[in-house]
Amino acid sequence: MTGYTGKVLRIDLSKGTIKTESLDHDLAKKYIGGRGLGTAMLMKEIDPKIDALSPANKLMFVTGPLTGTSTPTGGRYMAVTKSPLTGTVASSNSGGFFGAELKFAGYDAIIFEGKAATPKYLVIEDAKVELKDAGDLWGKLVFETTDMLEKRHGEKCRVVTIGPAGEKLSLLASIMNDRWRAAGRSGVGAVMGSKNLKAVVVRGTGKVAVADDAKLKEAFTRCMKKIKENGVTGSGLPAYGTAVLVNIINENGVFPTNNFQEGVFPAAEEISGETLAAKYLKKKDPCFRCPIACGRYCEVDEVKGGGPEYETIWAFSADCGISDLKEVIKANYWCNEMGLDTISAGATLAAAMELYQRGLIKKSDFGDGPVLEFGNAASIVEWTKRMGTGTGLGAKLALGSFRLGEMYGAPEVSMTVKKQELPAYDPRGIQGQGIQYATSNRGGCHVRGYMISPEILGLPEKLDRFAIDGKSNWTKIFQDFTAAIDSVGLCLFTSFAMGADDYADLYNAVAGTALTGADFITSGERIWNIERMFNLSAGIGADQDTLPKRLLKEPMPEGPAKGWVHKLDQLLPEYYKLRGWGTNGIPTKEKLAALGVEA
Repeated sequence: MTGYTGKVLRIDLSKGTIKTESLDHDLAKKYIGGRGLGTAMLMKEIDPKIDALSPANKLMFVTGPLTGTSTPTGGRYMAVTKSPLTGTVASSNSGGFFGAELKFAGYDAIIFEGKAATPKYLVIEDAKVELKDAGDLWGKLVFETTDMLEKRHGEKCRVVTIGPAGEKLSLLASIMNDRWRAAGRSGVGAVMGSKNLKAVVVRGTGKVAVADDAKLKEAFTRCMKKIKENGVTGSGLPAYGTAVLVNIINENGVFPTNNFQEGVFPAAEEISGETLAAKYLKKKDPCFRCPIACGRYCEVDEVKGGGPEYETIWAFSADCGISDLKEVIKANYWCNEMGLDTISAGATLAAAMELYQRGLIKKSDFGDGPVLEFGNAASIVEWTKRMGTGTGLGAKLALGSFRLGEMYGAPEVSMTVKKQELPAYDPRGIQGQGIQYATSNRGGCHVRGYMISPEILGLPEKLDRFAIDGKSNWTKIFQDFTAAIDSVGLCLFTSFAMGADDYADLYNAVAGTALTGADFITSGERIWNIERMFNLSAGIGADQDTLPKRLLKEPMPEGPAKGWVHKLDQLLPEYYKLRGWGTNGIPTKEKLAALGVEA
C-alpha cells in the first residue's frame, strides 16, 4: 500500500535494542493509521490492566497514510499508550512537522517498550537509528532541550521531547514537538518520562509514495477550495486563531467561569482572539502543509513563543476568574517549557481555587507561593512552574483535579470525565457536546466529536443546542468521523469544510484504496469500538460514562443557558442503542463481528 512506508521501529529501552519491523498491512487496512492503528497495535501489545507507568506499558508514535503528503494539513501524528491519568487508552494528537519528518525518514511508527536504566534519547537519520545518553538533557526545559539537540544534530532535524513535568511523572505531562506543538492530553508525557526517554530526534530525506498523482491533485484542489471558501477555515481561524471562539462561546452563555460555577465571563473581550491579535500577535505559525494557519506566535515582555490556543486562554482566564491576558500568555509559555497539558493544568488550578474558596485548602498550604483564589492573576504563572517541577503544593496539583479534590475531601470540585479535565464548553447549554464528553473514550475531551460545530457554529447545519432529539445520533456520527480523521493523518479543523467523501478521495489517491465516504466513517466506528474494548478490558465501563454532578444537578445560574442542566439520563440509553451496545454499555458480539473487531 502506498502512503505507508511499510516500516515500524521497535525500541526496547530495557535492552537497548533497535529493530526495524514490517508494518502489519492487514491491520492498517482495517484501522487506517494514527489513532486507529496505534490503538489496534496497543491492544495486541499490552494487557490493558497494567500500571500505565510500569515498564510493561508501551508508548507509540504513529503517523497516518496522509502524513507527509501534499494533502492539506498532512502533518499529524498520534502518541498512543495507556493513560496514567485516566486508565483508558490514550491517543494524543499533535501537529507541527515531526510527524511528516518521521515519514520522510521511512517509518510509519515507533514503538517504545521497557525502561532505560539511565536517561536516553533516540536519533533517527533515515536508516541510521541510535540510542544516545541524555544525561546532560535530563532536567532541562523543552526549549533548551530542543536547542541543544538541533545544535548537535543539525537545524533541519525535528525534535520531540518531554520537560520537567514528564520527568517528574506528572499525570498532566504532555509530549512536546517543534518546541510548542503538543501531544497534550492524558499524561502521555509521564509515560515517556517513566521510560527514562527524554527525546526523539528525526531527520528524513525521503518522500511518501502515492498511488495516483493525478487523482490526488484533483482531490487536493477541490479540498483546498472548500477550505479557503469556508467561513471558519478560510476566515475566522486564519485571522484570530482558535481564540476566535472566546466571544462566540461566551455570548452563548457556555463559557465555563470560576470552575464551571457560571457560564458567562464579564471580561471575555479582554482575553478574546481579537484582543490577542491586536496586542500580542507577532506572526502566524502554521503546521506542515497547513493552509489554515491557526497557530499563533506571541510576545509578552520576556516571553515569546507559540500560542495560546482558545482552550488555554479559557483554562487560565475565565475558569480561574482572571482577565489578565499577559499572565495567561505567560502561563501558556511555562506549560510549553515544562511540558504540561494547558487544559488540565489551568483547570486544576481552578479546582484548587474552589477548594480555597470553600476553606478546604488553607493559606498555609501555599507555603511561600501566592494564594490560589479566583481572580488572582499573580498566582497562575508561579503555580504552573511549581506544578511542572512538583514543588510544594505543586506536587499535588501535578496529579490533576480529580486526585486533588479527593485529597481535600471534595471530589465534586473536579470538573472531569474519567478523571480528565473538561475543556472550555459548559454542556448544560450544549446537550450534544455533553453526551460526547460523557462517552469519550479518553475522558473529558472536546475533539473526540466536536458537537460545537453543529450546535453553536451551524456546521454542517444548525441544531438547537438545547434539544435532545437526534443528539445521540449526531454525536455518534461525529465521534466516528473524527476517529477516522485522526487516523488518516489530517487536522480535525479541515472537517469544518470537508466531508467524508473528500477524506476518502484523498486517502484513495494516496493509498490506492477504493473507500467511499460511508466506508471512511465505518472505519471510524471500528476504531471507536476497539477503543471501547480496550477501556472495558482495563476496568472502565458504563459507570464512568457520566458528567460531574454540578452539570447534572445545578442549573446554570445566569446568561442564555440560565436554568439548564445536562440531560444525560435521556441521551445515554439511546446512544448505547445506536452504537449497537447493550444497556450495560458493552458492544454486542454481533456489532463487533460486523465491524471485524477482535477483542
